[in-house]
Amino acid sequence: MSQPPLSIADALRQAQLQQLPRLDAQMLLLHVLGQSPRDRAWLLAHDDDLLDTATQARWEALCRRRLAGEPMAYLLGQREFFGLELQVDARVLDPRPDTEILVEWALELLPSLASSPAIADLGTGSGAIACAIAAHAPGAQVFASDASNDALAVARSNAEQLQLPVQFAHGCWLQAFAPATPRFDLIVSNPPYIRADDPHLQALMHEPLSALASGADGLDDIRAIIAQAPAWLKPGGWLLLEHGYDQSEAVQALLRQQGFAAVQSRQDLASIARGTGGRWAASSPRLDPEQASTV
Repeated sequence: MSQPPLSIADALRQAQLQQLPRLDAQMLLLHVLGQSPRDRAWLLAHDDDLLDTATQARWEALCRRRLAGEPMAYLLGQREFFGLELQVDARVLDPRPDTEILVEWALELLPSLASSPAIADLGTGSGAIACAIAAHAPGAQVFASDASNDALAVARSNAEQLQLPVQFAHGCWLQAFAPATPRFDLIVSNPPYIRADDPHLQALMHEPLSALASGADGLDDIRAIIAQAPAWLKPGGWLLLEHGYDQSEAVQALLRQQGFAAVQSRQDLASIARGTGGRWAASSPRLDPEQASTV
């Protein structure tokens, strides 16, 4: 015997009994009903409306996936980042609000850079950082790279939908760019930085591992970027990196060892040092990009 259809109010009560957070339940229900995920007032005005069979099945499937730990961004197919609506799915990392500190820092530096600065976002994923900078710095030349063709497909789609002129390249960090690419005034990256044996990776099982883990101490990719960056930065150019909650001192040390000056860290929304950067001094030794590609 088939079950009677659920009303919107009944569906939300059912989700509560399953211990699904109320906000998540509301956003998922609005999504399957074709409403804005932010319009919770709509649910109150329609709490007696009945769900049809297909909608109820989609709703219950999304609830199961959320209870299994799948990110809300993947279930909704979108994520807001720095005021932009980005399309995201399991091909890319779910952009975190903490990463917005890198965008804020980059935009703060723009007045000290060239009038039409060249900026690179390494490991762009969904294109979140590159698109946010391009949207707020229309005079900049924004480049972005990723080793994953799947990720680049998502990033390109986001840039096209947002009508932002980001130039994409496939490859590992700065090795993705052709030798003729302009040297950069600013390089920004949110690379993998979790230790390979970190137990927290289990909670992130729905996201691409290649965008999360980076060797025994989590710093392998950060080391590679810091080693490659001098060949690609103009004198006085900046390198900004996101990293783990306990890695700021190690990243500062790596930057200083490579010859960066004005090395400093920035705190995230929880007052944890989450981003570290430095300026490439004009007097520092430079590598040719061809030599740096072997690093």
